[in-house]
Amino acid sequence: MLRRLFISLVAWSLAAVGPASAAPGADMGVVTGGEKGTYYQFGLNLQALGKLNGINLSVYPSKGSVENIYAVYQRPGVQVGIVQSDVLAFVARVQTDSTLQRIAKKIKMVFPLYNEEIHVLAQKGVASFDDLANKRVAIGREGSGTYLTARLLFKVSEVAPRQMVPIDTDEALAELKARRIDAMFYVAGYPVRLLTEGVTAADDLALVPITNKDIAEFYPRAVIPASTYAWQPQPVETVAVKAVLVSFDYRRADCEHVGRLAQMLSTNMEWLTKNGHPKWKAVNLGFPLKGWEQYDCVRKYLPKPTARAAAPQKPSEINPIMDAIREMLRE
Repeated sequence: MLRRLFISLVAWSLAAVGPASAAPGADMGVVTGGEKGTYYQFGLNLQALGKLNGINLSVYPSKGSVENIYAVYQRPGVQVGIVQSDVLAFVARVQTDSTLQRIAKKIKMVFPLYNEEIHVLAQKGVASFDDLANKRVAIGREGSGTYLTARLLFKVSEVAPRQMVPIDTDEALAELKARRIDAMFYVAGYPVRLLTEGVTAADDLALVPITNKDIAEFYPRAVIPASTYAWQPQPVETVAVKAVLVSFDYRRADCEHVGRLAQMLSTNMEWLTKNGHPKWKAVNLGFPLKGWEQYDCVRKYLPKPTARAAAPQKPSEINPIMDAIREMLRE
């Protein structure tokens, strides 16, 4: 079932992501996410840093992780993209489609970035993830990472909503405020601009804790701290996926460009943490993301201290998404 779901997403993405040229004079392009999401803000931060370092970087919004994988694969002027680690796991393991086979062999990690917390915003009567049973839930537009993650969460938890509504996050928030749906998903690193600017205490909505034990076996636990949003007075337990900056290694002509971008990023983390999105403070460029190889075009441009692996992580800190989803795909 999950194989069929993902392959249908692939077909949708191939049709939706047509060739497009980078802005005139642009040296590089990064495909991100919705303009109110963290991916896009990260792209803008890299663009600003690039201007200080002689790299002209165009930032492209998108509908999400699945689209981004195909954008860096086939869209001119887009050398890198940001995707969710669980989407990467699907691309790496689905071997029934010839295009996927070719892409899976070529996708390479530039850097792991940060944990993306899974936000479930709901009417006040929804107190836990299990309460989503028999509810109408917006799960993100087809092709987005939020869409795939939401489907996976319902799959592993065996919680069955009455209806999964495939609409984007802006529309979902409007529907939630109008009380036409009961809850919505948004997978993004906090603070999320949409929830910061688009929600107030008067809306009478709340973040739903995700403490389901079956889900916790697949995704690492996380916490959205108290007052991350003005209307959220208490910390909220949830789970997370890892955001990853990726490229493709068959474009040898772009090797130098990707290497230069990686070098700029790795040597300017202090600038990014001071001037960029708050999530830059949580970025560990040396995080050992199991199952993914760093692009050789990146390694050769990194100074040796940055290129060395980070100190070993405690077992509880290793992201379990990769192996868990591989097991699901073997079912």
